[in-house]
Amino acid sequence: MPDLPETAVKALLGTPTTVVLAPGYEGANINTTLGFKHVNYLVENAIVAHFAECGLPVGALYQDRGIGFDLTYLDTRLGTPLYVDDRPSVTVTPATKDDASELTFKVTLTVERDGAPVKGVTATARAQFRVDERVAEHEPVPAGLDRFVVPRIGGSAPGDAVTPAATTSLSNGRGTQHDDPVLAQLIGDTNAHGWKWRVPYFYVHYFERLQMSGYLRVMEEVVDLFLAERGISIRTLLADRNWIPAVTRSKIQVLDETLLEEDLYTVYTVEDVFKNLLYNSRMDCYVVRDGRIVHTATGIIQHGYGDLPNGRNGTLMTMDERVVNALENRP
Repeated sequence: MPDLPETAVKALLGTPTTVVLAPGYEGANINTTLGFKHVNYLVENAIVAHFAECGLPVGALYQDRGIGFDLTYLDTRLGTPLYVDDRPSVTVTPATKDDASELTFKVTLTVERDGAPVKGVTATARAQFRVDERVAEHEPVPAGLDRFVVPRIGGSAPGDAVTPAATTSLSNGRGTQHDDPVLAQLIGDTNAHGWKWRVPYFYVHYFERLQMSGYLRVMEEVVDLFLAERGISIRTLLADRNWIPAVTRSKIQVLDETLLEEDLYTVYTVEDVFKNLLYNSRMDCYVVRDGRIVHTATGIIQHGYGDLPNGRNGTLMTMDERVVNALENRP
């Protein structure tokens, strides 16, 4: 990457960009409706496109400057369902404060409905660049970006001491582990579900650390495991009522780095049920290092249940006693 003019960094920090994106077909897992994970992928892709449009492509910044781009915070509100045939127009507006050490962006996804533009999704994202010492020879960080470059993402203080269970077969550990001492200590007597899981290479980037899209996948799967444990698995309610979980908001903040092949302890806690229409949950992720618990990520997710008779025109359903009791862990 040649020397960058000051105008590139100025544009990155001050000039909105808009791109039209196509969602991944994989994401249309609610009939033709996109799941929340792939909606967030569109947000991330638009931010990456913003860097490229401003003359600072994130791949070249790593290859030439030795700094890796990481989303560290992503808060997304889903107001209008997005469908697989949509081609949302995504606007990224820089919102970084002058003294901030993280880049901040406001992101809006607009889709067409009945011939008119509709704001479907809004998000706030923060990002940093993480130094990678393995890029032995590299050019200096561009002036103006250096305040967003860190030697490590986050930096949680070590928590309570704990003795993990002995490592078992890698084919185990895809569900709840009630006898795991780390999860038992983290959960206590709360209304929570625990999951221990080894981080595979296809959830990380830059060779080593779990990235934002990986945390989104963890959030999606821990919800699935929780609902199955409580007797209201996604397939069960689809078969009984044609109900599917619908996400209205998700938020994830990276607090520290989770590394490749570490055991990740994920705790999913239902915090409240609102008027039997929506329920709010929290996800917390931990690793154990040097015998102590380290909090690596936290987030929230808000769900309701939708009935989608044709994959497009959905209805938000009122949760009955069976579903509410399962969520609140009542008999």
